[in-house]
Amino acid sequence: MRAISYAEFGGPEVLRVVEAPVPEPGPGQVRVRVAASALHPVDLMVRSGRFPAPLPSGLPYTPGWDVAGTVDAVGPSVGEFTVGDEVVGFSHWLRTTTGTHAEYVVLDAASLTAAPAGVPATEAATLPTNGLTAAQAIELLALPAGSTVLVTGAAGQVGGFLLALARMTGLRATGLAGADDREFVESLGATFLSRSEEPTGTYDAVVDLAVIGPSLLDLVRDGGGYVAASPPLRPEPVRGIRTLALAVEPDGIRLGELVKLVGSGDIPLRVAGVYPFADAAAAHERLAQGGVRGGVVIVP
Repeated sequence: MRAISYAEFGGPEVLRVVEAPVPEPGPGQVRVRVAASALHPVDLMVRSGRFPAPLPSGLPYTPGWDVAGTVDAVGPSVGEFTVGDEVVGFSHWLRTTTGTHAEYVVLDAASLTAAPAGVPATEAATLPTNGLTAAQAIELLALPAGSTVLVTGAAGQVGGFLLALARMTGLRATGLAGADDREFVESLGATFLSRSEEPTGTYDAVVDLAVIGPSLLDLVRDGGGYVAASPPLRPEPVRGIRTLALAVEPDGIRLGELVKLVGSGDIPLRVAGVYPFADAAAAHERLAQGGVRGGVVIVP
């Protein structure tokens, strides 16, 4: 099978399309023929060697967190999926080294769920990582309905899901984003705050997806909550504020709940561009430029 791989850290030019063995599913596992996968800022950090945490030993890597595709084979003890099922799922490839930027990927059945009906794979592939991350942020904060939350990077992929979930859980969200993103932020029921201005106000919690940093703790009430974009970015607690960090995990059940929200129209799926394997470097370059409003998707 073909896969995207890199054998050294560096710029997008280190990416290669290589031939690799087709993986075989073991007990409790499913092999998926990949139709689409998404690219994330963390992928650029890992590829460049700037990821602020330990990495799996031994290059080369085949990256990729999300998958939308079709079940191609099932291993022993898998009863919930059969060959031909359309699925979406999440691969924690930095732990397992099983990336989804390949023609086939083997994942635990528990990390998959049925794909949203009638949704193109290129759109469905933007859901797993972003949706699970947003859901985790809401769950970490555990705020009662009516609480206020400031979301930075609100027009990004995770930010859009987070605003949607905040509205559905009764939170009063304020989205910090660019001036051109006002309509999108307000369409999700949030108050718009321009990132060109100094953030103001007092909130029960902040979710800092834009990595503005610990200065945002000044906007959180005593005893409130602060969620950092990743564990290395979690600041030390002050004034009784709970400081938390996102570390998304595979969860097919929770992903299935998000798929239902896609079907009901409560969660928007956005695609900024679709790139074939051969143009993986261009996909990385596009994401690195910033200002992307939607998923950068890679297809075989």
